[in-house]
Amino acid sequence: MTAGYDPHAFEPFAVTVDLAVFTVRAGALHVLLIRRGQEPYTGAWALPGGFVLPRESAETAARRELAEETGLPEELVAALHLEQLRTYSEPDRDPRMRVVSVAFTALVPDLPEPAAEGGGDAAHARWLAVHDVSELAFDHAVILADARERIGSKLEYTCLATGFCPPEFTLGELQSVYETVWNTSLDRPNFRRKVLATPGFVEAVPGAARLTGGRGKPAALYRPGPATTLHPPLLRPEGSTR
Repeated sequence: MTAGYDPHAFEPFAVTVDLAVFTVRAGALHVLLIRRGQEPYTGAWALPGGFVLPRESAETAARRELAEETGLPEELVAALHLEQLRTYSEPDRDPRMRVVSVAFTALVPDLPEPAAEGGGDAAHARWLAVHDVSELAFDHAVILADARERIGSKLEYTCLATGFCPPEFTLGELQSVYETVWNTSLDRPNFRRKVLATPGFVEAVPGAARLTGGRGKPAALYRPGPATTLHPPLLRPEGSTR
């Protein structure tokens, strides 16, 4: 023990992790939630998460809890790119004791349905459309709102949106991803101009086109370009819902 330092002089508290994991399904933004099977908030929807064990990092705990509570395959969870969102430390955020939570978020394509029965303190897990989510346990509504803002920002300055399109996609399909995450409508000609003017964002597929259901000519197909960040960024329109 370091001389002059008394760890008993400080009140102990617990550290937890919470995860806001999003995907796009059927044209709507979905978040992965668990139904709590234990007190507090038995029966309430909550973000997956739990307590950090003494000999593990916050990120290790986040992946462990996500696998345990949702039943998603461990190898799939291990491969997810989790981004640390922020720390939530209000003194009364958990009725059991003083709990500080490190929150993570991710926007991922093509995750399977979670297991019918969850593990840990989760009764079961499921994907829910964000617009159908009302009350959440603890301060998870605040975390969810912060996480949605973060992923909306990531679409502004990264090429993440192409990961939610087919391998070859139309610009209309790409636009629908932005509209879904940002919860707004975009001007089609303006969106097309900005995308095609951004170096490395998309690449045209030579000679390929797809009928899109309209009366016009088939739409040209594109695939992801080599860029990972957008220069200049593709900014959300003023007044869009965040």
